[in-house]
Amino acid sequence: MKITQKRIDTYLNYCRYQKKLSPETLKAYRIDLSQFMEFAAGMDKELSRLNLSNYMTELHKKYKPKSVRRKLTSLKAFCNYLVYEDVLDENPFTKIKTTFREPHLLPKTIPLETIQQLFVTAYKELASADPQTYHYKSALRDVAVLELLFATGIRVAELCSLRLEDVSLSDGSLRVYGKGSKERILHVGNNDVLEAVRRYEEAFHSEIVKSGYFFVNLRNAKLSEQSVRNMITRYAKLSGITIHITPHMFRHSFATLLLEEDVDIRYIQQFLGHSSITTTQIYTHVSTSQQKRILQSKHPRNKLKIET
Repeated sequence: MKITQKRIDTYLNYCRYQKKLSPETLKAYRIDLSQFMEFAAGMDKELSRLNLSNYMTELHKKYKPKSVRRKLTSLKAFCNYLVYEDVLDENPFTKIKTTFREPHLLPKTIPLETIQQLFVTAYKELASADPQTYHYKSALRDVAVLELLFATGIRVAELCSLRLEDVSLSDGSLRVYGKGSKERILHVGNNDVLEAVRRYEEAFHSEIVKSGYFFVNLRNAKLSEQSVRNMITRYAKLSGITIHITPHMFRHSFATLLLEEDVDIRYIQQFLGHSSITTTQIYTHVSTSQQKRILQSKHPRNKLKIET
């Protein structure tokens, strides 16, 4: 069977309207399927076992194992759909070995003192800005974004997709739609964070109402994920921070630091919106600082008295 753009579009519409997949998932599927179609163009666009096997080889040459796995998962799901629709008699992946070893990578976190350093810089910029300028308003928004990323462990895509009706300042709650459009409620428990969000909402109220999204940009449109990344990079540079910080590292830090405070992993699973506890268990590694504290205070060697 030849893979065509029309078949891809039909499948993506099925994923959007029947499976109710998120815009981010749909975007990833479109990219992954288009990449395979481009690769297969030189081989008559056949969705065959041979082409898929050759494509896997090319993917491993260009991408890290995690990215390869995601791209293959997109293709497998597409093939399953074609089998379901009787377009294919069988899934061509059936006799292809797609399992491979992935390196076990620990989540990259931000040291707490570095987070504080970043926040201090953002608050200083806000304090020095002229309240009559847009610079002041954007600084208010930046502080609110940073505070929410760290306070809730929210994904940057979830944060940027928050709508006006999803944010309740009266009780400090957020209605968040995660992967697979799964809904969860997050609560902000720190008054400083709530105050930062309130000040932002008051300054941008008319723009928020007009756009419908809670976080907006200079053009009164939805704040983009890339804008958040650029903002964090800018404050890190102003702070003299040398490590590369991403929005997702706030999520990793949120989970890891809560675990170090002995918060039950099942609660953290709910905060993060993980459907499986297995996903959350990547955070159960013991940090270097925690290892040092444990070995200094708990090791049985401390009970040994050696007389010389």
